[in-house]
Amino acid sequence: MANIVVLGAGLGGTLMAYELKAELGKGDTLTVIGQGSRYHFVPSNPWVAVGWRDRDEVEIDIAGVMAKKGITYLGQGAARVHPAENRVELIDGASVPYDYLVIATGPELAFDEIPGLGPNGFTQSVCHVDHAEKAFEMLDSFAANPGPVIVGAVQGASCFGPAYEFAFILDTELRKRKIRDKVPMTFVTSEPYIGHLGLDGVGDTKGLLESQMRNRHIKFITNARVHHVEQGKMTVEEVADDGSVKMTHVLPFGYSMMLPAFRGVTAVRGIDGLTNPRGFILVDKHQRNPKFPNVFGVGVGVAIPPVGPTPVPVGVPKTGFMIESMVTATAKNIGSLMHGQEPSAQGSWNAVCLADFGDGGVAFVAEPQIPPRNLNWSAQGRWVHYAKIAFEKYFIRKIRKGESEPFYERIIMEGLGIKRLTRAR
Repeated sequence: MANIVVLGAGLGGTLMAYELKAELGKGDTLTVIGQGSRYHFVPSNPWVAVGWRDRDEVEIDIAGVMAKKGITYLGQGAARVHPAENRVELIDGASVPYDYLVIATGPELAFDEIPGLGPNGFTQSVCHVDHAEKAFEMLDSFAANPGPVIVGAVQGASCFGPAYEFAFILDTELRKRKIRDKVPMTFVTSEPYIGHLGLDGVGDTKGLLESQMRNRHIKFITNARVHHVEQGKMTVEEVADDGSVKMTHVLPFGYSMMLPAFRGVTAVRGIDGLTNPRGFILVDKHQRNPKFPNVFGVGVGVAIPPVGPTPVPVGVPKTGFMIESMVTATAKNIGSLMHGQEPSAQGSWNAVCLADFGDGGVAFVAEPQIPPRNLNWSAQGRWVHYAKIAFEKYFIRKIRKGESEPFYERIIMEGLGIKRLTRAR
């Protein structure tokens, strides 16, 4: 008999629970610890932020789905993981013991690291559906009195795709409202060049995304470090290759959406041997923590070193396909341990992304995610927009049904005619 706990109920945690369910034997238990009872499909948030989706369309009663699958779901959230004691302390003071723990919390959003950043400051976010709803409310107010817009990702950010998506989706929405001519737009990013994406580019993402910026009349500042944000004004330092400040920009804005840096959540941050200084979970090639071998990590909260030095800190993204890869390997490895065998499965860590631009988009595939690569491909077209819509509907339907098949592999990889990538080996 084994007690397995999954900490986190986002993309990684939900898929982790579904795949682990198949590994359980008689007497084994599976518990998922989340925050609240609702799951929302994060890739839809840019659409929510411009009013193209309602919250109900992208949100799921995940507690109800878990119950139907025979999985215990606790929605009060975790206060602290105690790996030396094999237990998770919950916010209400209760504790959940475990034989195996999978940490799939996702990140904490570090808005506080830059004065004035975030929904409690002067910029908007699409990292959570709550933020996206507020972003739409602010957009409606802004549209009545349009002015300059700033979109982008700050220093230390590791998720750049949604920033590009939102910039282009917002451009499309402003044109629909016939006020684009009244809205100067600037894209501010910590990346060393447009299309870097934390991956040193994939295929010709540099050329594709720069072309989109020019065609849509969006100015951009790269190697950007946001110093602080005030009401209607953002101070940005443009950094030279040697780390010195090349130029300081004081940018006016009437509306801004900036992605923050990520860090590990409070429940795990600062635990020696479990996390790095930023609070991300340390794992080996089997997704297993070296110090606490019955603890695994999957998803955005896993520590991955950057692809190389950059003038401004840039993190590495974890795309949905990559997370599925981690999940599949972890499920197989915990199954092996429960049968007295050593872990052997490894995630392939390939990157696959559909970036919607509202009336087009860019798709890219990187095998593996960190260069040099066996496959380094990108393409653009209106088909990406429709593919993203189809994928959203398919994914949400499958999550509601509690099905654990490889969503990204089936919809994206087969749809692109690329069938040889695998989630785990």
